[in-house]
Amino acid sequence: QLQLVESGGGLVQPGGSLRLSCAVSGFTSDYYAIGWFRQAPGKEREGLSCISSSGDSTNYADSVKGRFTISRDNAKNTVYLQMNSLKPEDTAVYYCAVDVLPVTVRIMCLTPRYFSSWGQGTQVTVSS
Repeated sequence: QLQLVESGGGLVQPGGSLRLSCAVSGFTSDYYAIGWFRQAPGKEREGLSCISSSGDSTNYADSVKGRFTISRDNAKNTVYLQMNSLKPEDTAVYYCAVDVLPVTVRIMCLTPRYFSSWGQGTQVTVSS
């Protein structure tokens, strides 16, 4: 049974850092993408970054490029999102998702409707 579990959210001051984790289990394909998304109250879900199953390919939204870094530990079947220089506007529920799609096709990698399996989300609040 496919399962994605996010963790690592919390309250952080502006300028601070957090590392989110997404533990993936039960996915049967060898070639897939895992994406990170977020949704703030009253806003649409936004694509942030994605990574290929091998970890060789990544993609980022312009809004987080240079501040967020996606990585994976294949031994642990876990994908991470390192978030630095956090701003109040980064406050949202953060989700990871998985599907079989090419990470190099940016529009697919960063668009929620291309992902069929989602975690439950983890809250990130950036506030002083």
